[in-house]
Parts: sequence; structure tokens; C-alpha cells
Amino acid sequence: MSRLRAEGLTLSYDQRVVTENLGVTVPDGSFTVIVGPNACGKSTLLKALARLLGPKAGQVYLDEKAIGSYSSKQVAHRLGMLPQTPIAPNGITVGDLVARGRYAHQSLLRQWSKEDEAVVVEAMEQTSVHELAKRYVGELSGGQRQRVWLAMALAQQTPILLLDEPTTYLDITHQVEVLDLCADLHEQGRTLVAVLHDLNLATRYATHLIAMREGRIVAEGDPGRIVTAEMVEQTFGLKCRVIPDPETGTPLIIPVDRAARRSGVGATLG
Repeated sequence: MSRLRAEGLTLSYDQRVVTENLGVTVPDGSFTVIVGPNACGKSTLLKALARLLGPKAGQVYLDEKAIGSYSSKQVAHRLGMLPQTPIAPNGITVGDLVARGRYAHQSLLRQWSKEDEAVVVEAMEQTSVHELAKRYVGELSGGQRQRVWLAMALAQQTPILLLDEPTTYLDITHQVEVLDLCADLHEQGRTLVAVLHDLNLATRYATHLIAMREGRIVAEGDPGRIVTAEMVEQTFGLKCRVIPDPETGTPLIIPVDRAARRSGVGATLG
């Protein structure tokens, strides 16, 4: 059985229903990526999986128990979450923020240790923010802050890591670096679930892809199997060609020419 799954999820903000009777299973040990157009429910689903949003109906299960039955610290031992737009406390340094990732490992009987210090240093080195340790988070650029938050999530050392648009604010070089790091974590045995906007990066890195539109799942599975021109048009409303990526062999989405889109004549080579 999957360690993280959801059944019959109806998710809403006040009276606005985002998803209804949605079921999803995250394969253990996968790098699962959720894609879809804006406002389709990607981030809403991720928040529900992380217990940041309670369902109006249905249930999220973590290790075969309803996620709501755990204490916050018990969830934090099993599952880490990097939100889309986290906000750091005023006047906090990078080192102190990353160290907060060790909160779940602290107790009255176990205070800060050399192990905690080593984990924090390693997390900052992995995300290339170790030189920023004494800087205030509020002074950093958007890209630097994003890497600091990722370091904090890594310091939590959970077997499952949820990432809501982890490449936001990053240039293409740092996007690839962050996703390479995610791929390394996956290869080390962690289960990752990420929301991404860039479909080509999603197909390159994901081992399991979930495509959403208007609160429902259009397709899911191995990107090499499910990503076709028809699926992309059904999900995003974009006419395109899908060809093998010359570097990785994974699906590469090429939008049809602007003139062809305007004329309504588009290729659908899948």
C-alpha cells in the first residue's frame, strides 16, 4: 500500500469547490509531479496531502491512518512540506531558519545536538546557501530565499517531501540545480511530490506524472506513456508536437507555430 494517498476528496475555499470526489495515490519511492493549468487544483491538492487544508469530504491517509489522527510533530516526522510562498519571521537569519527544520526531532529529553548541527550544515551545502548562513532572510533575493526554504525542508529529514512550485523565482540554471537535487533525494529513497508549471521539466524529472484540469485528474502514470499531444491539448488547451527529448529521451512538448494556432490548423503528432 502507498504511504500517502487520498480518497473521495472534496476540497474548497469557503463556498468555492476546487475538487470533488478526487482520489490520488502517490507511489512509494516515486518522484511524482503534478501539472496542469492555473487554478486547476494542483496546489490545493498538495495542501490537503500535507494537512494544511482540511477536506470538506473524503480523507487523506498517511501510513494507512487518517492524517488528522496524528499530532503535528508525528506528521512532521513523516512528511515535509515546502509551501509556494512561505513567509519567514522578521529578523531571522538563514542558519536559524534552516535549523527550524529540526523542530520535530527536539523534545524535553532531546535538545539540540551535534547531529542536528551536521544535518543543518549538510542541508545548506546541498542547496548552496551555506555562505548565507549569517545573512537575514529578509535581505535575500527571491531565488536565494527559495533555496533557503528548501534547505529547511531537507533538514527535516522526512521520508516524504512535498514541494509546491519549488522552482519559483529561480532562473533556468537554478531551476535545473534544484530539480537535480530533488532527483538525488529520490534516488536516495525519498518519496517526492512536486507541483511544477514547466511541463518539459516535469516530464524530464518525474517518474510518476499527474495531469489535472478543473479539479479532476486527466491522466496519470509514467510520463513516457501518458504524455501525448492529445493529452497536452486536453489538459492545457495547447496544440503541440511531442517528440523525444534529445538529451534524455523523455517527452518534449513543442507548441505548434503561432500562425498555425491562429489558423486553427495544428499538428497533433504524439
